[in-house]
Amino acid sequence: MTADVVIAGAGPNGLMLACELSLAGVRPIVLERLNGQTKENRANGLVGQVVRALDRRGLHERLSGSAEPPRPSPAFVFGAMPLDLGRLDDNPMYGLAVPQRRIEQVLEERALELGVEIRRGHELTGLSQDEDGVTAEIAGPEGPYRLRTRYLVGADGGRSVTRKLCGIGFPGVTRDDSVSRSAHITVPAELIDPATGGLNVPGYGPIPPFMHHRTDHGMLAFAPFPTGTLISTTEWSRNDGDDGPLTLDELRESIRRVLGVDLPFGPPEGPGPHQLRRLSGGNTRLAERFRDGRVLLLGDAAHVHSAIGGPGLNLGLQDAVNLGWKLAAEIHGWASPGLLDTYETERRPAAERVVMHTQAQSALIAPGPEVTALRVLFTELLRDERTTKHIADLMSGADIRYDLEGTHPLTGRPAPDLVLETETGSVRLAELTRTARPLLIDLTPDAALAGALDGWRDRVDLVTAKGQEGLPTALLLRPDCYVAWASDSLNPDAKERDTLRTALASAFGPARPAESFGAPR
Repeated sequence: MTADVVIAGAGPNGLMLACELSLAGVRPIVLERLNGQTKENRANGLVGQVVRALDRRGLHERLSGSAEPPRPSPAFVFGAMPLDLGRLDDNPMYGLAVPQRRIEQVLEERALELGVEIRRGHELTGLSQDEDGVTAEIAGPEGPYRLRTRYLVGADGGRSVTRKLCGIGFPGVTRDDSVSRSAHITVPAELIDPATGGLNVPGYGPIPPFMHHRTDHGMLAFAPFPTGTLISTTEWSRNDGDDGPLTLDELRESIRRVLGVDLPFGPPEGPGPHQLRRLSGGNTRLAERFRDGRVLLLGDAAHVHSAIGGPGLNLGLQDAVNLGWKLAAEIHGWASPGLLDTYETERRPAAERVVMHTQAQSALIAPGPEVTALRVLFTELLRDERTTKHIADLMSGADIRYDLEGTHPLTGRPAPDLVLETETGSVRLAELTRTARPLLIDLTPDAALAGALDGWRDRVDLVTAKGQEGLPTALLLRPDCYVAWASDSLNPDAKERDTLRTALASAFGPARPAESFGAPR
C-alpha cells in the first residue's frame, strides 16, 4: 500500500496536519500507538495566534460553542506578573479555554469528516528512505507490517521515535530542580470572590484566577475552568520521597509550603477524568534539524520547552498549518524550488522565540531576593505600553515575520482580521479561508489585478471586494494566512502586476496554461 503522507502521532499537531493535507487534496494516514484518545489533560486552553488560525479553518466555533469570532484577552500573565492588555490598540493575545482532550476530539472529528484514515494501536518502529519515498515499519494489532509513503512526518512528541530513527540530535537543557503538582479540586464557595472569581485564602489573602502567583517559596495557580477547578503548585526543591502517585494530601502540604497557610479544599466533583499529576524537572530542547530527506518533524518532536504561558499548542499547531500546504505543493508537483525547506527556516525562529521567553519566565518565577528585585524592575517596565505590546507580541507569536520578498509592511506577517464588502454582502476573512486555498484579495476599482492571476487559477482563488480606508488595496495570502504580497496602489501599473506575478511564482510555483490544469485530487 502507498500513501501520500504518513503521520506518526494522533495528538493535536498530527491531527491538524492531517486536516490541512486533506483540505489540499492529499491522502494522509495517521498512526497512533494508543488504542484510544488520551484521558490526560496536558493543556487547558489555547493562547495566541493559533486561536485565529483555528477560526480561519472553521474550528473556533466548534471548540468555543459560539458563533462569535474570537476576541483578544484583556489580561494575561508573564512570569507570574500581570499584563494589562486592555489598553493596547492592537491586542494579539487571543485565548480559548478548552481542555486538550476536547481539542483532540474536535480535530479527530474534522479529520474523519475529511476522509483521513486514523489507525489506532499502530506504532512506528522503523523506517528507511530513498529518493522516491519512505518505507515505514509498523507494529499493528495483527502484527508487524510495512507501509510505503512519499513523506513521513513525526508528530510523536518529545520522545519522538521518528526523530531517533533519523538520528536527529535533540540538544538542550534538562532541569531537575523543580516539582510541579496539579489537581482538580473543589473549594468552599465562601472562599471564592464573587467579583473577580479569585480565591480568598484564609490567613493569606486574595489570589487572582488564571494567573501565576509567586511567593518566596514557590508558585501557585488557581484556575476555575468551566470543566473543573484546577490548582497547581511549583516548588524549587526536590522531594525524593514522593515516588508514588500524587495524592491530595501531598498537594495540601505543597500549598502550605508555598503560601505559608492551609487552604481548605476537597476532592473534585463530577465524572472526570480528573487531573492528579506530579512533574519533576523539565526539558528545553530544539531538534538539530526539522527535516531529514523525506522525513519531517512536527510539534514536540521538534521542540520542547516549559509550559509556562501556555505556548505549546500555539507553536505546534501553527507548525502544522505552515507545513501542510508546502507538503501538499510538493506532492502535487507545483512547489517552487526549496519551498519545503522553508518549513524549517520559518518555524525554527518561532520555536527559538518560545524557548527564549519560557526560559526567561522560568527565571522570573524562581525564588530568591535577587529574583524579587528583578521582578520589581520588570513590573515598572510593564507599565510602559510599548513594553506590554512587545511582550504580548512575543508570547502570542505575532512578532514572527517570515522573510518573503516585498517591501509592504504586511509582507511576511499574519493577515489582519478583515470584513470584506463583496457583491453578495459582508464576509469575514475567516469565512473565506476554510478551504485552505491561497487567496488573492483584490480591493482595487474594477478588480484591476484579477488578470495577473492567469496561470495560477488552479492553485489560487480570487476574491474581489470594495476598497476600505486604512486597508491595502490588494493582498495575496498563503494557505496559512500569512501575507505573501500586498499593495496600496489604487491603479496598479504593469510593474505592480509584475511584482504580483513574481510573488505568485515564489509562493505557488510557475504559471501553467489553463489547458494543463488537472482535476483536484
